[in-house]
Amino acid sequence: MGSGGGTEHAAIERWWPHLSIESKHRLLAELGGPIDEKTAAEIESITGAGAPERLSEAERQFVRTQIEPVD
Repeated sequence: MGSGGGTEHAAIERWWPHLSIESKHRLLAELGGPIDEKTAAEIESITGAGAPERLSEAERQFVRTQIEPVD
């Protein structure tokens, strides 16, 4: 079902809330780009699993919903 040959990584809902502000800013700066090493290491320390190389479209949409102000 999945695409690509990478290892499984934890769902973004599991690690995004625990990510440091600095890592969130790095991800937001390049939402469609590869995840930098510092952020990947932080994701791995939070989840105990591998970090994705980059965010999927669904993960990018999740991030957008987390940063939008809610009325």
